[in-house]
Amino acid sequence: MQKKQLFEEVIRYFEKNMPVAETELAYENPFQLIVAVILSAQCTDKRVNQITPELLRRFPTPDKMAEAEPAEVFEYIKSCSYPNNKSKHLVGMARKLMELFDGKVPDDVDDLQKLPGVGRKTANVIASVVYNKPALAVDTHVFRVAARIGLTTGAKTPLAAEMQLIKYIPEELVPKAHHWLILHGRYVCVARKPKCEKCGLTSVCKYYMESVKK
Repeated sequence: MQKKQLFEEVIRYFEKNMPVAETELAYENPFQLIVAVILSAQCTDKRVNQITPELLRRFPTPDKMAEAEPAEVFEYIKSCSYPNNKSKHLVGMARKLMELFDGKVPDDVDDLQKLPGVGRKTANVIASVVYNKPALAVDTHVFRVAARIGLTTGAKTPLAAEMQLIKYIPEELVPKAHHWLILHGRYVCVARKPKCEKCGLTSVCKYYMESVKK
């Protein structure tokens, strides 16, 4: 099967079976989402959603968080992974947001990466989820699922995978495709033992053809 045809089949499947695909992180504005995404590194969305309400009641805006010390933020996020680093990133992010962008979360991927704790993956999440930009964040789920299905070939880094994916995904579908792949990886194409019996993509999936079917 040609790569273009594979993408068309996968997109057709997700459009039919997952017409609504969006982040499972709870947020009400761009600042809340950037806080949640920073916290979500190596941490489940469920845990992040338990942490953010109290954290954001105490520090509801960039200027409030910018006035805090990391030790104070730490007390609110200590139940998540790497709380020391994340508390420093959150305070640094808020201060830089005030300094460079007057407290407004930018929509540009390069500008977003000027904020502490915001790498390309996080920047792409914010740009796509909040501003509907054609940016595709490649996390562990996306990286794994894309390679297993055969959407990416030989990609050694998230950036390489991102470049291969956006080459074939229509621009207007890129933000949704990010969630399609994440949710598929979270609930069906799981890391240790993919649930191929529950997957509707086995007829085109490289992993299934090479490792399961034979």
